[in-house]
Amino acid sequence: MPYPQLDRNRLVVKSLAGRPNKLAIEKDHVDPDRAPGPMSAAAQESVREIAAKIRSARTADRPVVLAFGAHTIKNGLSPVLIRLMERGWVTHLATNGAGIIHDWEFAYQGQSSEDVRENVACGQFGIWQETGFYINLAIVVGAYEGLGYGESVGRLIGTEGLTIPTIDDLLKVIATPPAPGGEDRVAASADLLGVIRQFDLKPGRLAVPHPFKAYSAQAAAARLGVPFTGHPMIGHDIIYNHPMNHGAAIGRTALRDFLSFADSISRIQDGVYLSVGSAVMSPMIFEKALSMAQNLAIQAGTRIERHFIAVADLAEAGWDWQKNGEPPKDNPAYYLRYCKTFNRMGGDMRYVCADNRDFLLLLTRLLE
Repeated sequence: MPYPQLDRNRLVVKSLAGRPNKLAIEKDHVDPDRAPGPMSAAAQESVREIAAKIRSARTADRPVVLAFGAHTIKNGLSPVLIRLMERGWVTHLATNGAGIIHDWEFAYQGQSSEDVRENVACGQFGIWQETGFYINLAIVVGAYEGLGYGESVGRLIGTEGLTIPTIDDLLKVIATPPAPGGEDRVAASADLLGVIRQFDLKPGRLAVPHPFKAYSAQAAAARLGVPFTGHPMIGHDIIYNHPMNHGAAIGRTALRDFLSFADSISRIQDGVYLSVGSAVMSPMIFEKALSMAQNLAIQAGTRIERHFIAVADLAEAGWDWQKNGEPPKDNPAYYLRYCKTFNRMGGDMRYVCADNRDFLLLLTRLLE
């Protein structure tokens, strides 16, 4: 017998308009021309090396992939990310589910970051109508359209709306025997049909204004044609609290994004991978993507060996990974997941202990 499940349809879902937020993007964003804060001499030297590696990679038309945690968005760094994309220095952005959400909330209402302690205590944390409804709907529609997770939300922001197909159009897709490889669209059509019926959605254009979309890294990526991939984990993000949330659509779009990420990593020879403030998501997806890419390279008689990995985070680095390799298991540094994982990935790795704002501001300044 299946386990019992909590019924999300019984939740009291409130509007974002009544939610106090800690951050306002117009006030808290970081200007790309702002001077970085003080950094150690060693950190500055590492950032100079990273900038040189990025210049070399882009001159050779090799990828520069930037993966980051949600605090990069919460710290107001979207304008810096946009600058790096617009100038052609970064060719792929990747973040977790929370990064997608904060970027969307900033674009939609200009604010983000609720009081977690207070809202959990009153049973309201993450149970917000607009965030749950629009992001989840964008993902269900995006799955039907064959888009990825980040691409679906980026298009929602950039175009300020969604197109809802008619029930008859969906039924035609479902009833027509699919061509080989087309089964996924049939299933995605059935998913969208169920959502349309459950929420009584009308066909046609659903306008969703995003008055602060100029601050959205996702919208900028969609505009520039730069892959922006989302790498969520089930239950980790507040959109799972809303009845619109659809697990199959999450899976379809997130898998597409992972394979898009892996495609960029398959070309990382002589390229650069930047991991900024991501303790789990970035190292985990990178190691699987690189393994698949290496599998294909070996089949073709080559290897991926000349890639450069730069990791930036706040933890003090008491171990010299470049000089000493992996520490023994009785050393606490062994359990610093991102350094341990990336140290095992071949190529060259550098760790920079720095605030993500200072790291990205100095990097951007050195690339100007």
